[in-house]
Amino acid sequence: MSAMATASPVSTFVPYPEAESHHSLPVFRVDGEAPKNSLERLLSVFADVRAGEGVGTLLLTVNVFLLLAAYSVMKPARDGLILTEGGAELASYSAAAQGVLLMAVVPIYGWLGSRLERSRLITIVTLFFTVTLVAFYAGGRIGLREGLAFYIWIGLVNVFIVSQFWQFANDLFTEAQGRRLFPFIGVGQSLGAWVGAASVAPLVAGLNYTPYTLMLIGACVLLVALGFTLAVSRRGTGPAGVQAHDAAREPLGRDGGFELIFRDRYLFWIAVLIVLLNVVNTTGQYILNRLIVTEAVARFGHDPAAVVPTRQFVTAFSGSITASVNLLGLLLQLFATSRVIRWIGIRGALFVLPVIALVNYSIIAVAPLLAVVRVGKILENSTDYSVQNTVRQALFLPTSREAKYKAKAAIDTFFTRAGDVVSAGFVAYGQLVGMTISAFAGVNVLLAVAWLAVARAIAGADRQRTV
Repeated sequence: MSAMATASPVSTFVPYPEAESHHSLPVFRVDGEAPKNSLERLLSVFADVRAGEGVGTLLLTVNVFLLLAAYSVMKPARDGLILTEGGAELASYSAAAQGVLLMAVVPIYGWLGSRLERSRLITIVTLFFTVTLVAFYAGGRIGLREGLAFYIWIGLVNVFIVSQFWQFANDLFTEAQGRRLFPFIGVGQSLGAWVGAASVAPLVAGLNYTPYTLMLIGACVLLVALGFTLAVSRRGTGPAGVQAHDAAREPLGRDGGFELIFRDRYLFWIAVLIVLLNVVNTTGQYILNRLIVTEAVARFGHDPAAVVPTRQFVTAFSGSITASVNLLGLLLQLFATSRVIRWIGIRGALFVLPVIALVNYSIIAVAPLLAVVRVGKILENSTDYSVQNTVRQALFLPTSREAKYKAKAAIDTFFTRAGDVVSAGFVAYGQLVGMTISAFAGVNVLLAVAWLAVARAIAGADRQRTV
């Protein structure tokens, strides 16, 4: 964090000199800071929120809460459809289709970003995804088999909607503000993911909701989230924020996301890290899905008459795991993430998740049981959604606006799904040669070691940028 911060990039956030604090939360001292209002004093219990930042920070937190709640409601619907229509292998192979589709979608997104100002770009993308979700709901109600198509599409919705939010947040804050406030905004992401996932089992069991009903709920929540995004974007413009507000109204430069990534060593290594992260995570999800399907068959058999209870079991079981992941992720985001970043910095925090993955899959390789995999994936994914996610977003704070929108969009979408494609290749090969679950876990152990090496490369590249 620099000793002094320049003017805030949003008019409503009053800039004050950034001073290092060595106190534990919530005690902070900043030279020349105006008195905080009651909201800012309350938020300061969880993060270093300063005068003038309270309302904007809270709006962004609610915004990302809604986005993750929408996705977390639809994710079990995705799993319930794909696992009962095609199985764990089809779910893994669908990542290849997502990667191919993203090769076309990412350049289109960059083209739009070069021609539209920020709020219009976000509005168009969000409305487009909302309309497609309503179309999936209608198709399901008339009996279409759309498990594969929905699995592919919801993957695109997730990576674009969440990536777009963090692009927006990166554009609003200075690097110093982002390091202070991203951990708290991430609480909204973790809380939304938990609330959305926790609501699935009661809705399915208590109200007999189907995966198609969950699609419609998700689409409605996305529209509400868009309203919060626009509210933040349109807030007043005081003298301190005029320049940044005017810049936000300008389209981005002409360089494409892929061009920016391959031209910048720092962005390149971030892209490689995202590929490795998702190879490990998706392969781990395949291991979990395979064991869930085995458990479902053991309970209900292959009788066609058991399709509905089997689908409800898989949907509810997936929802319970997701709820556990998101609850633990919320607790980590509230009480651990900001402290981890303060104690060991962004560079040091890069190593937390690969170390957990290394230990996790080493254990699974020895004990490939559903109960063991369930606990391991809950720990891995909750850390991914809290500490790792905040670090991942903060890596883009010192980059240009073009990198924050275009390169970040490419990394969060194409390179994320590229990792899924590689994982699908492992699954296909494993099916061909008859690999056991222990063997898949062993592959992830080796990949976790490579992941640690890439994290070191990113830390080195970041150090060179700040010298």
